[in-house]
Amino acid sequence: MNSATQSGLRSITTVGTGRKTYDGAGIPLTRIISSPDIGIIDPFLLLDEFGSADPGDYRGGFPDHPHRGFETVTYMLAGHMRHKDNHGHEGVIGPGGVQWMRAGRGLIHSEMPEQDSGWLRGFQLWVNLPAARKMDAPDYQEFTGAEIPEERRGGDCTVKVIAGTTGGGLPGAVSGVPTAPLYFDVHLNAGGRFEETLDPQASACLYVYQGSAGVTGADGAATKLQRGQLGKLGPGKAIQVTAGAEATRFLLLAARPLNEPVAWHGPFVMNTQDELRQAISDFQSGRF
Repeated sequence: MNSATQSGLRSITTVGTGRKTYDGAGIPLTRIISSPDIGIIDPFLLLDEFGSADPGDYRGGFPDHPHRGFETVTYMLAGHMRHKDNHGHEGVIGPGGVQWMRAGRGLIHSEMPEQDSGWLRGFQLWVNLPAARKMDAPDYQEFTGAEIPEERRGGDCTVKVIAGTTGGGLPGAVSGVPTAPLYFDVHLNAGGRFEETLDPQASACLYVYQGSAGVTGADGAATKLQRGQLGKLGPGKAIQVTAGAEATRFLLLAARPLNEPVAWHGPFVMNTQDELRQAISDFQSGRF
């Protein structure tokens, strides 16, 4: 990386570890984005990591529940999850698979494990919708692991491109998202390096879910992130990450912030309290 790019590197400004909580039918998970020490990273509202080999932890799944005003993204690392909603959409995603669901003006859906044993592991991300798009019709994009493009960079780096486009020009599987986010799953061998240009106006963060990583800032110093830590990135136009002494995997998220008010109550995310009250009324009246 040349000195001009080095001076534009994004440094880590905040490190957080999330908090343990439960959702759905008592499913244990770690809430990363939207935890007390990290908060919202506009337009990313929430990031949860779930994972267990004990079917008693996940068998209850996430039964029917409503959403309005944002998008949910489920990315599986292991196991199989069935999605079903009251608008006629149903599908199963397995290891490496992604479902990107636009709740829009409202729907009721469930996410239930399609297995009775073995590992179930993955992430759920909530991406806000701009005010002008919150009442769009519900929509879906669903891809198997084999359908997610991969960019190999030498022998030590592989980038699974869920959304957005790499600096090398490889577009992700998901397209047409109003916030135009970047969502990469980066795999590094021990000591491997990842470099990527980023939109200078975008909010950005990375979450290490295997191994450890050093993120080099504009001053040349590296901030170390361990497994289970999220690093929020400051201003700049590029990122440089180096894996530690073992194979490392991390999620990289980036998108321009909406800079709009957020009115949030459970499964509804709108811009005003009046809109929230209307969402609750519409749900209770069967208009989803």
